[in-house]
This record gives sequence, structure tokens and C-alpha cells, in this order.
Amino acid sequence: MGDAISIKPASAASASLPGMKGSLDRGGVAWALFEGGRTPFLILITIYIFMPYVASTLIGDPVRGQEVISFWQQVVGLMAGLTAALWWGKPDGSGLSIVTIMMCASAAQIMFNYSEILHNSLLVRAAGVRGAHKASGLALSFGNLFAVLALAFTAWAFALPGTVDWSWVPAAPLLGLDTAMHEHERVVALLSALLLLLGSIPFFLFTPDAEPTGVRLAQALREGALELFGMIRTIGHFKNAAIFMGARMLFVDGMNGVLIYGGLFAVGVMRWTALEMLTYGILLSSVSVLGGFIARWMDAAFGPNHSLRISIFVSMIGLAAMIGMKPDQIFYFWSYDISTQPRLWNGPVFQTLPDLCFLLVNFFNATFITCQYASSRTLLTRLTPPEQSGTFFGVYALSGVATAWLAPMLVNFGTRTTGTQQGGFVMLLLLLAAGLICLMCVRGGGRDLA
Repeated sequence: MGDAISIKPASAASASLPGMKGSLDRGGVAWALFEGGRTPFLILITIYIFMPYVASTLIGDPVRGQEVISFWQQVVGLMAGLTAALWWGKPDGSGLSIVTIMMCASAAQIMFNYSEILHNSLLVRAAGVRGAHKASGLALSFGNLFAVLALAFTAWAFALPGTVDWSWVPAAPLLGLDTAMHEHERVVALLSALLLLLGSIPFFLFTPDAEPTGVRLAQALREGALELFGMIRTIGHFKNAAIFMGARMLFVDGMNGVLIYGGLFAVGVMRWTALEMLTYGILLSSVSVLGGFIARWMDAAFGPNHSLRISIFVSMIGLAAMIGMKPDQIFYFWSYDISTQPRLWNGPVFQTLPDLCFLLVNFFNATFITCQYASSRTLLTRLTPPEQSGTFFGVYALSGVATAWLAPMLVNFGTRTTGTQQGGFVMLLLLLAAGLICLMCVRGGGRDLA
């Protein structure tokens, strides 16, 4: 089967696809908007609000919380409904149990991952080969923009009321939410589900799909499986794509780990409150919007291969710096006495220098992790034939899912072995380093399409 695989010149293979001049039509923009609907699940549920709430409040011990959540992430290896169900994770035990909450979150995560397969496979069809980097960067920018708006609304409507005396903030949480029951943190589940539904509408209406073949579902599944396994067996025909897939299995797992457990680190090590986490999410998501545009610029200036290497390297430096942060310590060696040092300001969040340094370090992390996601997709389109992009993006997604247990397992091991959250993050640094070393062996993906 693999012998039948042929590579057509990009100009010929994609002549019928949109975006050959590099411009995006409404199909390409709609493709990008779908990521705007998906990303708030990652930002609100996984990173900044809901999972840190599970670790710090429902479990009550951030180190133990990191162990529990990393265990369930190993296990994960109707999404909107499952996401909304997380609302019933009540701190008084009257709602869903921790096991049920994690089962719902895990099932929603699986659907989130598999929706990515469909979404990525339509990138070239939606934007064309020359417009792929534009659509990819725009999608990540939309995702972070939607997340910023959701976080800002949550802070204004539910978290800030009753804590500050500012004229533009409501006197009490909207909708009568009870902060004592942590409803201002739990409400992000409902908000994420709504944004997912809204982001799906233009995607299904305007993004061009492949022409129907008339093949029955059972036959399509059988032929698709055969094609996928044939691609896996013969991936040696695409040496650089194969090496890239292997490298990506390592570095993307490390990047995902930084995202998944970064909020747990802020809550457990830096001891940030829910309001600080909301503000943290808003600021980092705002910075991440720039990451999509920076990736677009770097992909065009250096090629996606070099752009990806730069992004991983800078992320490694940022992660190493983050591990050396504590409320009374800056970058490993600089001690900071909270009791004797003056506050930076009298606002409700980020009052100390370690807080500010931790925030600045994660500005770089957020920016270049976003760059990595955008450049990875663009690089795959440069290493593979356009007419087989759907199959390759299937392998691309499969390669990520195949090792989805690796980072959680290593974080769980590092956390349990050292009894600290920092020990878990050292494992992520090793994953990124291994991925970068493998990526150095990939040839292609330069500035030119050829």
C-alpha cells in the first residue's frame, strides 16, 4: 500500500485548493474561529481556573493535587455537555465526587483532542499551502483572544465584586453566584461550553469540506484505518516527516505539561488566589495573542523549522527560570523577605517582586509555547504532500495522543519522588530538551516552499 503513495508537486497537488495566493477567505477565517471556541476549554478549565481550584480547594493540598491530576492525565492518554457538567463540582461535597469530576474532565479532554484531528486536517483545504501559516497563527490568536475575553468577564462579573470598591465593578457577583461555594471558579465550565458551541457555528457553515465520496460509513472507516496504518508502516518514505513526528511526541508533551500544570504551580508554590489566577490568565492569554503573530513572522522570516527550534529553546529557558521561583526566592539564589520588603503597590494582586518576576517569566513561556503550536502545524504542511494532509494530520494527532501519558507520568513521578511540585517540572524540562535534540535532525521546512 505504501508503494502506491506518491508525492505531487505542491503547485499541482493543491491547484484546486483555496489560498494559493496566501490570502484568507471566509473559510480560512472560519477555520481559525473554531480554535477560538476550543481554546477557552484549555485556558479556563485545564490551566488557570478549574484544575487549580480542584487541586487547592477540593483536594486541599497542591502537591497532592498535582499528583492526582497528573495521574488522571495518564489515564486520559458530547464535549460541551461534559464540560458544563463540571459546574457541579461543589466544595462542600454535595455535588459530583472528585472521581466523577475527573472522569468528566478526562472524557471532555479526549473529545477536545479528537476535534483537533478534524480541525487540523482541514487547514490546507481552508487556507491553502501558502496561507497555512497565516490561518494557523490567526487561529491561535483567536483562541487566546476568546480566552482573554472570557477571563476578563469572569473577573469583572464574578470574582472582583465584593472584593474591591471600584465604580466600574458590580457591588455583588452577577447572577447571584456564591463565592463561598466557589461558584466564581466553577462558572468557567458553563462559559467554556457556550464558547465552544458559538465557535463551531462558522466552522461548520463556511469552512470547505472534502467532496462526499458516496462510500458507506463502515467502508470509509475500514479504508481510513487501512490508509492510516499503511501510512504508519511506510512513513519511512517521508523521512523528515517521520523524524519530526518523533520529535513532536517529546516536545509537545513537554509543552502541554507546562500548560496543564502551570496553574497548579502558581497556586501551590506561589500561593496565588483565585483572583490572582484570573488576572494571571488574562495577562498571559493576552500575551499569547502576540505569539500567533510572532510565529507567523518567524515562519516567514526563518522558515517553520528554525522558528520551532527557537520557540522550544526560549521555552526551556523560561521553564528553568520558573522552577527557581518561590514567594521568598527569585531565580534560585536571590532571597526575598516578604516581611521586610515594601509592597510594589496596594492593588489586590501581584504585590511582591517574586510575583512580578514569576509573571514576566511566564510571559515568555506563553508567547513561545503559542509560537510552537503554530509553527508545528505549518512545518508539517511543508514536509508532506498537500493532497495527503488529512492522513498526515491524523498521524500528527495520533503521535500526540500516543504519548499523552508520558508527561503526566513523569510529572507524577517527579512530584512523588521529591515531594515538591518543582520536581515534576524538572521532568518537563528534560522532555523539551529531548524533543529539541531530535528536531535538529529534521531537514526541510525552510523559508522556501520547495
